[in-house]
Amino acid sequence: MGKVAVGAAVVCAAAVCAATALVVRHRMRSSGRWAKAMAILREFEDKCGTPIGKLHQVADAMTVEMHAGLASEGGSKLKMLISYVDNLPTGDEKGLFYALDLGGTNFRVLRVLLGGKEDRVVKQEFEEVSIPPYLMTGSSDALFDYIAEALAKFVATEGEGLHPSPGQQRELGFTFSFPVQQTSIASGTLIKWTKGFSIEDTFGQDVVGELTKAMERVGLDMRVAALVNDTIGTLAGGRYYKQDVIAAVILGTGTNAAYVERAQAIPKWHGLLPRSGEMVINMEWGNFRSSHLPLTEYDQALDVESLNPGEQIFEKIISGMYLGEIVRRVLLKMAQEAAFFGVDVPPKLEIPFILRTPHMSAMHHDTSSDLRVVGSKLKDILEVPNTSLKMRKAIVELCDIVATRGARLSAAGILGILKKLGRDTLRDGEKQKSVIALDGGLFEHYTKFRTSMESTLKELLGEEVSESIVIEHSNDGSGIGAALLAASHSQYMEVAEA
Repeated sequence: MGKVAVGAAVVCAAAVCAATALVVRHRMRSSGRWAKAMAILREFEDKCGTPIGKLHQVADAMTVEMHAGLASEGGSKLKMLISYVDNLPTGDEKGLFYALDLGGTNFRVLRVLLGGKEDRVVKQEFEEVSIPPYLMTGSSDALFDYIAEALAKFVATEGEGLHPSPGQQRELGFTFSFPVQQTSIASGTLIKWTKGFSIEDTFGQDVVGELTKAMERVGLDMRVAALVNDTIGTLAGGRYYKQDVIAAVILGTGTNAAYVERAQAIPKWHGLLPRSGEMVINMEWGNFRSSHLPLTEYDQALDVESLNPGEQIFEKIISGMYLGEIVRRVLLKMAQEAAFFGVDVPPKLEIPFILRTPHMSAMHHDTSSDLRVVGSKLKDILEVPNTSLKMRKAIVELCDIVATRGARLSAAGILGILKKLGRDTLRDGEKQKSVIALDGGLFEHYTKFRTSMESTLKELLGEEVSESIVIEHSNDGSGIGAALLAASHSQYMEVAEA
């Protein structure tokens, strides 16, 4: 072999060695990055831990806060608001009732014909109306006039057999899903607008009074019989069909719970005790907080950067508004500190709330062998075109950690309510059935969340007690529930009972 050939062979061998070294270095670097990404995931998983002992501590803390909130105004982070709902539907209600459900940029008007125990809901009709943006920041009169006009038009479409009894005024249940200081079953002053509304002259006003004046201005003779929020509507809707319903929980974009309390167990209640001896309490449980909650650096950062820092801590770790955002924040750290998506951090990943809980749910429920749903979500939402199966599996695992923590804490919250009511144990072998009415998109559509919550509650209660506790889906509480509460607080019901 000549010198040139030998030289070429040496150069070639050196090139191969260099290339091999490069591949090895790249593999080492990439396995180092993967190890770092997994370390971030494992640390997060550890901090999110919800062993049964911790969940019992959370439930006990919930019960303690419930007692404190019932004892005095401001006595607890749980507001434990007196709803003035002291009569829940029995199924005996008869007649025509209306509901108005105002909770965002749309409102719904409903008409419900009730036929008593035998026929229940004979007929229901509804219409959805969107609110023009200019009315969301205009005047109180303009907004309520618009609503009253839509209601009057809807009333004008009453068909055959859908009229109130002769000489009786139409009655309405009003679901108003904004913060209100309730002063009676049919009055409450607005504390603040949320969800894009900002109408200054409504602050401190009785929202039922505002609606009533607007109905008078458009010539509609209708009485607001009950002012409620969606959680109490869910409780009413559940109780109408099952008299064993003792509480309602909303697990949706936000979260809340309401339950039936003995009137005598409310020290801050100074009025006459209701004849029923009961009072529905709106817990506002999203505001619950406890040192036992498994909070991570991501939850703390989310809270600090939110519109209401220090508030709604429980809601921020269990509700649909926030679960996808927690996943995004963990992924962002994995991208920044472990180059999880390659050298560059995907710009879209830096946008808060870009990854919504429905996206997370779709990835979590992906059963395809190559996790193609995960791949397509990452491509469509975060503009990350190429992901390995290993990466996709890690993302599914992350979704599972976040959803499982939220679901198990929801179960602990429910146990807290059962403890307060003494329904977490069996007394002398008696089998009293306790039904919890549940509603909200997270509960309804996020299957893994729901099954984890239900199995955790069974685990917490034990086999024997859990047989007497039933979770029941109560759909559309904020609509039909309000009409049912108008019926159970009807001026004509009182005449009939007297």
